[in-house]
Amino acid sequence: MTKTQKAEIIEVLSNEFKDAQSVIFCDYKGLGVSKLEGLRKAARAKDAKVQVVKNTLAMIALSNAELTGVTLKDTNILVWGGDSVATSKIVADFAKDNDKFVIKSAYVDREPADAAKVEAFAKLPGREELLAMLAATWMAPITCFTIGLDALRQKKEEA
Repeated sequence: MTKTQKAEIIEVLSNEFKDAQSVIFCDYKGLGVSKLEGLRKAARAKDAKVQVVKNTLAMIALSNAELTGVTLKDTNILVWGGDSVATSKIVADFAKDNDKFVIKSAYVDREPADAAKVEAFAKLPGREELLAMLAATWMAPITCFTIGLDALRQKKEEA
């Protein structure tokens, strides 16, 4: 890999990491290409990105994006995205199905985090679920009011 290629990779990753709310580092040693393609497909569905990057290039890109506090060792695959909960769910679900895939560390909401915090974020409801809960909460008084009106109407008809 030439210096210009390395510089391009660093520049692209730096820009990506500046926009990302979470960057998760995982060990993928022993997984086949077809399994990793499944991870990439799941990530694409949630607007997240997956890439294997050399540790030195990743560390430079992370420091350019003002993300510090995590060191990279051994083999790493990086998963990042704009939604911390969705990105954590992608990684945690993939780790459940593949015992060779291990969450190492992460930046969650641009703060250093360990694997336990990533798994905790994965258990939170997603954006769509939260919006559905909010809508149900807003609709509850109207629903109760209409049920009450209908019961009153039925009582008047019987009388």
